[in-house]
Amino acid sequence: MGLEITVVVLAAVLFFTWAARRLRLSEPVLLLVGGCLIGLTPEFDSVALPPEVVLLLFLPALLYWESIKTSLREIRANLRPIILLATSLVLVTTVTVAATAHAFGLSWPVAFMLGAAVAPTDAVAVAAVSHGMPRRAVTMLRAESLVNDGTALALFAVAAGIATREHTFSWSDTALRLLWNYAGGVTIGAVIALLLLAVRRRVHEPMLGAGLSLLVPFAAYLPAELAHASGVLAVVTCGLITSQASPRLIDARIRVQATPFWDVSCFVLNGALFVLVGMQLPSAVRGLESISLSAALWAALAVSGAVIFTRLGWSYTMPYVIRALDRRPQQRLRRVGARQRLPLAWAGVRGAVSLAAALAVPTVTVDGGRLVGRDAIVFITVGVILITLVLLGQTLPAIVRWARMPADPGDDEERLARRRLSAAALEALPTHVERLNVPDEIADRTATELRGLAARGSEADGDGAVDPYLVSASLSRAILQVKRTELIRLRDERLIDGTVLQRVQALLDAEEVRLDLAFPDPASTSGPPAEQGPGRDRPGDDA
Repeated sequence: MGLEITVVVLAAVLFFTWAARRLRLSEPVLLLVGGCLIGLTPEFDSVALPPEVVLLLFLPALLYWESIKTSLREIRANLRPIILLATSLVLVTTVTVAATAHAFGLSWPVAFMLGAAVAPTDAVAVAAVSHGMPRRAVTMLRAESLVNDGTALALFAVAAGIATREHTFSWSDTALRLLWNYAGGVTIGAVIALLLLAVRRRVHEPMLGAGLSLLVPFAAYLPAELAHASGVLAVVTCGLITSQASPRLIDARIRVQATPFWDVSCFVLNGALFVLVGMQLPSAVRGLESISLSAALWAALAVSGAVIFTRLGWSYTMPYVIRALDRRPQQRLRRVGARQRLPLAWAGVRGAVSLAAALAVPTVTVDGGRLVGRDAIVFITVGVILITLVLLGQTLPAIVRWARMPADPGDDEERLARRRLSAAALEALPTHVERLNVPDEIADRTATELRGLAARGSEADGDGAVDPYLVSASLSRAILQVKRTELIRLRDERLIDGTVLQRVQALLDAEEVRLDLAFPDPASTSGPPAEQGPGRDRPGDDA
């Protein structure tokens, strides 16, 4: 049966994604609907999604790739609102959802488990619906969804222990759990990142390097979970540290091979998650016993309303509290109006993490009794996921257009980066021309090319370096290395963003690979990177 499910889910991902793009519909919504249709067929009506599959297989890989693409500079600049969204808002949402669910007859411990399950936004779902938003907004949403899972899952563990009578509620115990959840996850993630970066320095073969990138998220997640800390925060911390250090350590050939692999893998995993979530809806309806279907539907609507309006209320009250407390000039410059704040408030979609938490609700208590309300939690959680994706995800593009959010500075920063890279290469050109004994004709042609690039801030034919057929291969490699060093310096001095570095770096990588194909360099196939200095011309050493 496992092979049949794999084939059907993969085929559904490809077909419904294609259909969504042709019909210009939301891909997550159509994938959910497709999964629901599959779940209605007799062959797949009993397929259950084990929570361990989401938490141990899907989640680490998806969170790692999202964290790699997240701007660390924007996280630093917006750290306070991100922390408030990922902690305080999760707590408030848990309480409001628990109160709403209790009004529909669920016991308080069960209601709090439901609240913790649906409190966090989902990184996968957020990434799917946040197209067209400026970088600052996307970074805040991504960072929030990457961090709030740790808060919600810690609260869920406390509520589950109380519901099963494993332990009683204690403020001090809950606070210690949350503290270790955050501190332990961040510490373990940082340690794993440093260990793996040390390994990275010695891996230069593309296949091994790409395979190592696949190991990283699971190597960070597993130790944190075994230590009862946040595996989510461990993966996110590891990803952010890796994204900062990797331009200096990872060869261009490894990135060129690993990036398409990750893009395809995450595309399949994202789509499969939405299909599998949709497949759970029919079984969630059939499994209702502790509450009637009509009551469960009303409860799902009420809880969805609580989730949405709690976020809206938070977004239109907390900023004004912060403004009253913090009147520093630099904070005033970062303020946005109520109109521009609506897309952030409206982007609170839920996804597979919420479903994994709901499916992880125990079925029995410590004394062997049946835990009443688990079926209601699963049904309501699936309903909240469906309602937020359909209602919020489908209308978010229109709200983004209405909000008239400020333009993304990324294009200006990318032009700045390209001008500075060409200027740095032009400055270093005489040294490399003399060292490599480059003929005057080639040196003059290269200088003319670089002056043109520095003046207009763009690359000829979309490439990141001068044409290797016009200059010597060694000079081209030297110029590429100068550009890489300058690009990293611009990022480290916060003149450009990490996402801008990744875009320009991709151009340099493509040019380096093309250069290696045209003029193979024996030094690039084996051995550790050489130390940086005037005599270094091996490509990709600072990639």
